Amino acid sequence: MASTVSFAVDSPVGRRTVEVSYERTGAGAPLVLLHGIGHHRQAWDPVLRLLAAERDVIAVDLPGFGASPALPHGLAHDLRTMVPVLGSFFGALDLVRPHVAGNSLGGLLALELGREKLVRSVTALSPAGFWTPSERRYAFGVLRAMRGAALAMPMPLIERLSLSSPGRTALTSTIYAWPGRRSPGAVVSETVALREATGFRQTLEAGLTVAFTEDVPDIPVSIAWGSKDRLLLRRQGVRAKHVIPGARLVRLPRCGHVPMNDDPAAVARVILDTSR
Repeated sequence: MASTVSFAVDSPVGRRTVEVSYERTGAGAPLVLLHGIGHHRQAWDPVLRLLAAERDVIAVDLPGFGASPALPHGLAHDLRTMVPVLGSFFGALDLVRPHVAGNSLGGLLALELGREKLVRSVTALSPAGFWTPSERRYAFGVLRAMRGAALAMPMPLIERLSLSSPGRTALTSTIYAWPGRRSPGAVVSETVALREATGFRQTLEAGLTVAFTEDVPDIPVSIAWGSKDRLLLRRQGVRAKHVIPGARLVRLPRCGHVPMNDDPAAVARVILDTSR
C-alpha cells in the first residue's frame, strides 16, 4: 500500500515542502529503490517479493513521477537538487545510510548518493550519465518519441494494445527485452505514468549537461547492464567500470533497459549480493 511523506527542503527562494509517495514492505536492512525517467515505483514490482524476503524495501515515486507531485517552485529537477531531496527523504523515514538500487535515471541518482556517502551500497542498473554526446542525443530522442506517443494515444487505444503481445511490444519494446511478459494492466499503468509525468521535461533538460566522471569509493558498487538494452547501449557499462574501477560490472543476459521484468531473479540476486 502506498504512503506519502512530506518534508522541508531549502531552496534559493526559501524553504519548500516536498511530497514523495512510496511503498514499503519486508524486513531487514533498509533498501531504497529508484526508478527511471517517465516511469514509476511499480517498475520494481517484479522483484519486490524477492527483495522483501531479506530487506526492508522502500520503492519510491521520484518527484514529478508516479504519484509524487513535481518539485515546488525554487527546486530544480537536477542532480544538485535531487540528491539532497532524497537525503531529506531518508531523514523523514529515519533511514540512516540505507542501501540503494536504481535503474536508468535512478541508477545515476543512486551513484550520486553513493558519492555523497548518503548510502551504504549502490546497485545501478543501466545508469544514465556514461554516454557519449551522440549516444545521449539518441537516447533523449527515443525518450521524447515515447513521451509524444504516450501523449498522443487515446486511452481506449492504449488499453486495446495492452491486451495482445504485439500491442505490448509496440508500447514497451524500447525498455523491455520481452515486453510480452509484462501484464496488460502494468503496460497501461506505465504508459499513463509516462504521459502524466509532470517532471519529465525538466528532468530531461537537466540531463543535457550530465556526465558521471567521478569515482564512488569506499562502498560496495555494482553496475549491471542488460545485453539487450536498446536505450542506453551496453558498451556504456564498460565506461562506467573505468570511471568507478572498484565497481562490480555484471552482465544481465537477455535483459533490456528495465531488466526487473525481464529477469527478476537475476536482478534481485545482484541487488542482494551488493547489499550484503
